[in-house]
Amino acid sequence: MERLEEILQINKMLLEDQPQYKEDALRVPRDVQSQRRLMRSLMNVRYPRSLPEALIKAQDALLAKEREEKGVVHVSEIPSTATSERIKIWQGDITRLDVDAIVNAANSAMLGCFVPCHGCIDNAIHSAAGLELREECAEIMKRQGHEEPTGRAKITAGYNLPTKHVIHTVGPIIYGVLTREDEQLLASCYRSCLELASREGLESIAFCCISTGEFHFPNRRAAEIAVETVKKFLNENTQIKMVVFNVFKDIDAKIYHELLDEVK
Repeated sequence: MERLEEILQINKMLLEDQPQYKEDALRVPRDVQSQRRLMRSLMNVRYPRSLPEALIKAQDALLAKEREEKGVVHVSEIPSTATSERIKIWQGDITRLDVDAIVNAANSAMLGCFVPCHGCIDNAIHSAAGLELREECAEIMKRQGHEEPTGRAKITAGYNLPTKHVIHTVGPIIYGVLTREDEQLLASCYRSCLELASREGLESIAFCCISTGEFHFPNRRAAEIAVETVKKFLNENTQIKMVVFNVFKDIDAKIYHELLDEVK
């Protein structure tokens, strides 16, 4: 089946499941790029509920092909930093990493981003993992019965991602001047993720730049807290064999290399 036909089939099922968007969908051109963007949008706005088996089967087949086309990056292929053999830096798309867990910077609802094709990491991870990830998150939140507090962590499967698991954490949102409490909450995010990964028997974990970007935590201070917290944890814990700091922006790559690759 050609790629366009695969995507059209998935969109047909998504629109049958969400008929309120059919009129808008009719205005989308029938080329691969436009229809793939429509597919991601329909996935992003779909509220958690029972998933039709045919939809999941078609979605998983397409996402598996896209995963291989993007290229999977194995943690063993990433060089260690100058200051620690157990810490690595990798710049790129976190959804390509083959580690035991990647960390998602979630919001307090813990259901993923509902804004169509939004540029946040929460949206990217849910879009690459597939609709099943939102379903599992919804079950976790239903059992919990309240929004996720800042600084904690929850674990799910990775579904169509190369990673085995996704660890979700809610970082502090900075509205004005950075406070000591903000810094402590960010440190708690990193510590909670590491502790959860260790309890689950995981050996490798990749962190995104939690709370920077949409949550406005200053990039350099966020990196300093991340490095300090991870190094302290690794000094006390032998379960976690490798930590990857995943960066996407050049500014974050520069900061992390300065902190970890320039031997003082």
